[in-house]
Amino acid sequence: MTAPSPSAPEQWRTHLIDDDANIRRLLERTRRIAVLGIKTEVTGQPAFYVARYAQDAGYSVVPVPVYYPDVTEILGERVHRSVATVDPPVDMVNVFRRPADIPAHVDDIIAARPSSVWFQLGIRNDAAAERLARAGIDVVQDRCLLVELQRIGR
Repeated sequence: MTAPSPSAPEQWRTHLIDDDANIRRLLERTRRIAVLGIKTEVTGQPAFYVARYAQDAGYSVVPVPVYYPDVTEILGERVHRSVATVDPPVDMVNVFRRPADIPAHVDDIIAARPSSVWFQLGIRNDAAAERLARAGIDVVQDRCLLVELQRIGR
């Protein structure tokens, strides 16, 4: 017996991804990742080394820093100042922003139409996740991309 499918008004909830099998599928179909809030190498912070790990694992990484107005390149890639200006488009937006700072980026992310948005470990904003999910974008919250890539053997 299968569970009933969600009613139309609740269909958006299927875009909230929080189980290992769906995370694996999401990562396997992802090729190009914009890293919103990426840091530079000198900081030694997760907002740099998680992106480097993803790049080393074979993903194309597009840096979208919030700070560093004079920086034009991170990880050997051209910096973009908004997700919506990235061309060709990305499959995923990996978010390194405080939960309270995320709402300011939601319209930009929706305009970019990625397949998924990933809020890093310790980052959760249910209202922003709902807006993104209602726009048809898969959302993962409060998980480390690096850990999940290692878990699936990437």
